[in-house]
Amino acid sequence: MGLILTITAGLSVWIVFWALGVKGFDGFLITALMVIIAIAIRNVVRYLPGRGDQ
Repeated sequence: MGLILTITAGLSVWIVFWALGVKGFDGFLITALMVIIAIAIRNVVRYLPGRGDQ
């Protein structure tokens, strides 16, 4: 669920930046960075100690 929320927030940021005059590609790179960070966190969290759902 967190990944879907991150994608939605990233696309919203992309649209806002594009409306403010930032190039569309630059806004997309920020969105892509947000999604990559969310995926990395999602993959790392499952290996943290104290997680009982392994």
